[in-house]
Amino acid sequence: MLTNSALRRPRATAATAIGIAALGGAIALALAGCGLVGPAVVDTSGKVEFDRPLAIPPLAPSTLDADGTRVFALTAERGETEFEPGVPSETWGYDDDHLGPTLVAERGERVRVDVQNDLDEATTLHWHGMQLPAAVDGGPHQPIEPGASRHPEWTIDQPAATLWYHPHPHEETEQQVERGLAGLFLLHDPAERALGLPSAYGVDDVPLIVQDVSFDDDGRRTGRATSFAGALGDETIVNGTRSPYFEATTELVRLRLLNASTARILGFELADGRPMQQIASDGGLLAAPVETAHVRLSPGERAEVVVRLTPGERVVLRSRMTSAELGGDDVLAGLNGGRDVFDVLELRAAADLTASAPVPAALADLPDLPGPDEVAIERRFDLHGFDINDRSMDPDRIDLVAERGRTERWIVHNTSKLPHSFHVHDAQFRIESIGGAPPPPELAGWKDTVYAVPETEIALLVRFDGPGDPEHPYMYHCHLLMHEDAGMMGQFLVVEPGQDADEHFRMDDGEGHRHG
Repeated sequence: MLTNSALRRPRATAATAIGIAALGGAIALALAGCGLVGPAVVDTSGKVEFDRPLAIPPLAPSTLDADGTRVFALTAERGETEFEPGVPSETWGYDDDHLGPTLVAERGERVRVDVQNDLDEATTLHWHGMQLPAAVDGGPHQPIEPGASRHPEWTIDQPAATLWYHPHPHEETEQQVERGLAGLFLLHDPAERALGLPSAYGVDDVPLIVQDVSFDDDGRRTGRATSFAGALGDETIVNGTRSPYFEATTELVRLRLLNASTARILGFELADGRPMQQIASDGGLLAAPVETAHVRLSPGERAEVVVRLTPGERVVLRSRMTSAELGGDDVLAGLNGGRDVFDVLELRAAADLTASAPVPAALADLPDLPGPDEVAIERRFDLHGFDINDRSMDPDRIDLVAERGRTERWIVHNTSKLPHSFHVHDAQFRIESIGGAPPPPELAGWKDTVYAVPETEIALLVRFDGPGDPEHPYMYHCHLLMHEDAGMMGQFLVVEPGQDADEHFRMDDGEGHRHG
């Protein structure tokens, strides 16, 4: 097990320089004049040429061991990517110059991923949204040094879902993800396959890894302006493709949306205002399709939507945010991307489209929310500035201990007027309420990441199904990655009922005693 002192580095100075969570609009505007708060409002609607076919991440090859384990291999490496022909930009990727292949597995399969680090710095590989043992979660306590490898192995035991993988090194996550270390991990199960949903990968089942970026006049990747939320780009790429279009050949197209940006909240819609059918959120299928014209995703969140096309038409997938939807102070929201509009992808329907089966009226059997007598404990997580409960991440400290098999209520309160998100490793949770009201249908399914609306409490019902491990921690943190790197993260252990945590860690919940 890694010595925790090896994780310690100076806290992120970019975050510290703009710790303005409690400031009002007038002060924010003054800081904006000094370049400390955020970039100007961006609007690329009607300005994108959509002149390049969308790249589809390749499916990762795999083999079966003698014992039936499905084995994948990923190598983190440096590369160069020509986002503009003839103009190379330095990028990182897995088995490629930028991003990584899509891993696919079935529920019940045993999987192993042989991860090799060919970078010149340490990295990790975290399986975002996966329920798996803490020892293979890929958090900051499990670094892969340059030239070294790790071989995480676990059994898939959760419903069909769109998950993803990315690095999680302590205080270095933002820059590694921004350079391109990210990819999708798709899970299937018999119930999902029996629904007849669009399922031909890259044909009518289309992965969309969306990131905001900036380029210089020659088309070379360049730095992004920094806001409180983090670095914000002035255009988007999809699967690493600039100005992309997708040629659809079927009436229905299933889009698997991943906001892989490091800071930007995106709000997906179709430019002509037609509705989409949202069929899934982070943790898998919703109970029933939700007709919606807008899907908001903070960094790390996923959603699956189905779009109906007519022969020969073209329609633009757009991201539009408003200050009201971002929430909080109008000026501060605007400075953190709350008024930005991006044309993301053009869908081009063929002259003749293959007929698609309709989306079923019922998708998944979601259990009722636990009643009050089923909730073992309630915990609070106040998000303010770059801390949680007024404390910064300490690799030697365990902030809470949860017992396997128990359901807990986590009250996540964004106390500020500025954006945050909240991600819990290992567990899928259900949202009980947002600001005291039941969640809308699109947020009523299984989740692992949620946008923390400014000045709002969100109640999460979190269940830990193990296995228990008193030595290896999971993380909870803000998924605005500059915030995570600046210390907006805590650690928790999942143990068997009555089991004690490893004495290696200092147990401290901020009140002089441990939870659990």
